[in-house]
Amino acid sequence: MNTNIGITEANRQHVADQLAKLLADEFLLYTKTRNAHWNVEGPDFHSMHLFFESQYEELDEIMDSVAERIRSIGHYPPATLKSFLELTHLTEYSERKNDSLGFMKELLEDHESIIEFLRGNIDAFANTYKDAGTSDYITGLLETHEKMAWMLRAHYRK
Repeated sequence: MNTNIGITEANRQHVADQLAKLLADEFLLYTKTRNAHWNVEGPDFHSMHLFFESQYEELDEIMDSVAERIRSIGHYPPATLKSFLELTHLTEYSERKNDSLGFMKELLEDHESIIEFLRGNIDAFANTYKDAGTSDYITGLLETHEKMAWMLRAHYRK
């Protein structure tokens, strides 16, 4: 059945392609946040274990919503590890200690990268590709990632 939502197929394809990259980034960030939850060590282990858990739970909801947004505009989201690694803007792993600040620095950089990617697509989705719905959707995601980044950044205050 055709998807008749007032956006051309070419425009929906472009938006879906960008959302697929976003989904890959979200999946990689989710995995890295899970890694932090599982492997953090140090005197702040318990509080950081719980903190990282709250972050990966939020990322899990984001991943599902991005995939559903791709479906709602008539396309299929990528769903393999191979495709995520090919599409992501993020790096899979960097050398660091398993302390909370090491994990937080890496995760903060990834959130900031996603924030820049989202910010760079807001106007294009609305104006170039005539998809105000997805533009609005990623604006909300931008705000969520800004808050998550702030939570990570706040740990660096002394």
